[in-house]
Amino acid sequence: MSEITAPMGGKVIDVKVSPGDTVNEGDEVIIIEAMKMELPVVANKSGTVKEVRCSKGDAVEAEAVMVVLE
Repeated sequence: MSEITAPMGGKVIDVKVSPGDTVNEGDEVIIIEAMKMELPVVANKSGTVKEVRCSKGDAVEAEAVMVVLE
């Protein structure tokens, strides 16, 4: 199992995956707005999305787990 975490704190402006989706390493899974910039968060491994732990509009802390892959 692998976890995708927020690289910095910010606001989730887009969630591009849902549970059951297949992702490849490097695919964008979440977009965060931080310091007035959009920051894409990418999958660090290939796998299937098991759980999405954030929603559009959520505020996230740095290192918060946002997506769990299996």
